[in-house]
Amino acid sequence: MPSFPPTFADRVVALPVDGQFEAFLDEHRAALDGCLDGLTEEEARRSLVASRTTLLGLVKHATFVEKVWFDEAVTGRSRARIGIPERSEESFVLDDGDTIATVRQAHRDACAASRRATSSLGPDDVLRGHRLGPLPLRWVYLHVLRELAQHCGHADILREQILGTGPGQPASSAGTSSGSRTQAE
Repeated sequence: MPSFPPTFADRVVALPVDGQFEAFLDEHRAALDGCLDGLTEEEARRSLVASRTTLLGLVKHATFVEKVWFDEAVTGRSRARIGIPERSEESFVLDDGDTIATVRQAHRDACAASRRATSSLGPDDVLRGHRLGPLPLRWVYLHVLRELAQHCGHADILREQILGTGPGQPASSAGTSSGSRTQAE
C-alpha cells in the first residue's frame, strides 16, 4: 500500500479551499522543518552549492518568507519593523547565534503567526501591505506553497548529499527530510 501525504486524507479533501491551502502549507512547512532532523550543527550549516543555500539557511529563509507574506503583506509593517532583511538573498545568511534549535523555533513561531494572521481572512480577501501592491490571499497562498515546495526539493537534495543517501544507497538512520516520494506524485 503506498504512503500518501496527509493532504490526501478525506478530511482535507472535504475542507473549504482556505482550509486546503493551510493543510498543504502546513505539510510543506513541516517537511522543511524536518530536513534538519538528526543532523549535527555542522551538517545543517554545510555548504554544498555555490549559493548561500544550506539546510539551516533554507529554514531561516522560510521564516523570512512567512514574515514577508503573512506579516508584511497582511499588516503593511515594514521589513525593518518586522526585523527581517530587505532582500530575500540576505535571509539565507547564518549568524553565529543561529542553531538548529533557534532557527527551527523562529520558523515554527513565524508559521503560527502566519496562521493567526490569516485566520479571519478568506482566500479572496485582498492583502494591501506587500511591495507588489494589492494581492488576493489565494495568490499569496499559492505563491508561498510554490516557494516552500521548491525549497523542500532543495532540502531533499542537500540532505541526500550530506547523509550520502540516494538511489541505490542504503538510507541513513536519520531518514529523509521531507518524506519519501509516493506513488501519488
